[in-house]
This record gives sequence, structure tokens and C-alpha cells, in this order.
Amino acid sequence: MTRRDFLQNAGARAAVVVAAGASVAGAFAQDPQPASQSGHKRGLKKGIMWATVGVNGSVLEKMKAIKAAGFEGTEMMSHMNQDEVVKARDETGLILPSVCGSKHWDKPLTHPDPKVREEGLEALKQTLRDAKRYGATSVLLVPGIVNSQISYADAYTRSQEEIRKAVPLAEELGVKIAIENVWNHFLLSPLEAARYVDEFKSPAVGWHFDVGNVIKDGWPEQWIRILGKRIQKLHIKEYSRKKMDSQGPGKGFGVAFLEGDDNWPAVMRALDDIGYNGWGIAEQGGGDSPEGLADLSNRMTKIFAS
Repeated sequence: MTRRDFLQNAGARAAVVVAAGASVAGAFAQDPQPASQSGHKRGLKKGIMWATVGVNGSVLEKMKAIKAAGFEGTEMMSHMNQDEVVKARDETGLILPSVCGSKHWDKPLTHPDPKVREEGLEALKQTLRDAKRYGATSVLLVPGIVNSQISYADAYTRSQEEIRKAVPLAEELGVKIAIENVWNHFLLSPLEAARYVDEFKSPAVGWHFDVGNVIKDGWPEQWIRILGKRIQKLHIKEYSRKKMDSQGPGKGFGVAFLEGDDNWPAVMRALDDIGYNGWGIAEQGGGDSPEGLADLSNRMTKIFAS
């Protein structure tokens, strides 16, 4: 096959995917705009992952601290008290753009036991329902894991089979399933990630791109350009290759924003190139106090202006 034939065939396949999803694409809501902007030059909206907020207190008290620090929204965890979350959201005016599944590591969709996969699927469906109640437009899903007991091929087949069972609900609710790149030994390249999403042939499935998670083995700006419009949300995370080399891979995350190896200007240019102006959600240590939250917020403003 010549390069021209390849590109023509690829374009034809892409057209089929677009046509297949056109009937339901309009059912998905757009992310609401924050009431106030952060002053950064791009249209990126600044959020923080709920699980990283270490400030003590009720849901309302934590949301007040997030708001006071300058964040416009927060990514909730699934399986929380919906009424309490909605009440705090309404009182603070925060936007809840995404919901992260709280069960996908314990109940992976790639597990050999069908019962465990069924429990993982039900957890995903509950995460979608939580998102709908909160006004979120996507959920974060770790699609599964690969290990010595779970082969890569089985993980690919099983995870897609289970996710497909949730696609009708996602389409009905107008909430997207966004797959995240994590250290799970699975979907290790952006080309494979794009293919994985496209094979669902549904606008209900996209990607939740974590900037810091790929720095150990690659370059986030390259992932961004390949994933393109598939990206629904961003996790903003710093990583240090120096700490990785001297202390181990996990220690690479122990560095503040703007003090690691993220090439933020290159990342921002890549986001500009694909026309992304959605949410950047901090998944970063340091949010254990009001002062720490404010520092994270201020550093993110600098990142977005890179």
C-alpha cells in the first residue's frame, strides 16, 4: 500500500466513524463556562481533583477552600453523597466538570473474573449517573490493568467489551467516558490510545489526558497532537526525570509545578494547535492547606499563560 492509499483509506475510516456518531453527538452537553475567568490568556478553565484536596472539613468547607484559592471547578469522586455535593456546588458556585471513578482500580474491567468485571461495569454506570446529577460532561475511567495474570491482549478485549455495555447509558445521559493514561501497563502509546477510542465508533468515548503521567517514557505535546479532539479533560501534573533517575519512578511526581521536566510552553502550544480550551485539572500534591491550594492555583495560572 502506498502512502497515498494509506491516507485515503484512513480518511475513509474516519468518515465512517464520524457518520456513525453523528446521530448522538448532539446529545452531549458542552462544559459550562465559569462565572469568572482566571486572567490567563487562554480559554483554559482551572480545576482541581477532589482526591488531592487535603483540607479538613465537610464537602461544603472543602469547596469553599477550593473557591477561595482561585479554582473555578473541581473534579469529584464517584459514589459520594449526591445531595451533599450538589448543595455545596450550588452554594459555592463551583463547576463540577468531571467525575473520577473510585472503583476502577479495585474492580478493573480487565479482571479475569467476570463477576469482578460486572462490579466494575456497575461502578462505571454509577459514575456516569453521578456526573449527570452534578452537571459534569465526562467521567474519568482507568480502563483496566495488565500484569502477570492479565495479558495485554485480554485486557484490550475485555475492557472494550465492558465499556461498550456502558456506552448506551453514556449516550442517553449525554456524559462522555474519558479514558485516562495511567501507569497500568496498558495503552502505552498515543497511536494505540487513539485507535482504542476510535474503535468504539461513538462520541460517548474520549480521552482524559494526564500530562505528567507520560513524561517518564515520552513527551506530552506529542500525545496531545495525536489524540487531538479526543481529549475531553486534562490532568495537570508535574514530573521530574532527575528524581526518577535518582530515587525511582514514583518519586518523580514529588516536585512542585514549574520545577520539573514538563515543557509547559510546548504543551500549551500543542493544546493551541488542536483548539483545546477546556478544563485543566490539577492532580498535584500540595493542596493540604488553604495556602497550598492558593499556591497550586497561582502556579497553574502561570502554566496556562506559558
